[in-house]
Amino acid sequence: MLSLIQRVSRAQVEVDGEIVGRIGPGLLALVGVEPDDGAAQVARMRERLLGYRVFADEAGRMNLSLADTGGGLLLVSQFTLAADTRSGMRPGFSTAAPPPVAERIFGELLAECRQHHLSGVETGRFGAHMVVSLVNDGPVTFLLRA
Repeated sequence: MLSLIQRVSRAQVEVDGEIVGRIGPGLLALVGVEPDDGAAQVARMRERLLGYRVFADEAGRMNLSLADTGGGLLLVSQFTLAADTRSGMRPGFSTAAPPPVAERIFGELLAECRQHHLSGVETGRFGAHMVVSLVNDGPVTFLLRA
């Protein structure tokens, strides 16, 4: 499982012109599910998303996590993140989980995050064409693996 996280001032997801998820300050996480992902990867990614220290403390150092700040979390499924781009000029998707598996695993991650982050977890719509808007704060962007 992969998550490209960005510290944001605000972010939102639209589907067919309708806003389906929106947060203020917090993290936007684009999530790619790989074929062998399961409960262990879901638990580890939830732990990392909520605990990764990317927010500034009083001294301006990245010492605070989403759990510490109570910011929003916007989870967006993105199968292209798990693509194989090592050769050629076109991505291969055999390294991404098949849609039914990815949807189930992504749903488990969403449920885990909602259970453990009561400040709010928003999402897009699995499998839909989504328009993601964000204001990256920093910019601060990290690729996490579980």
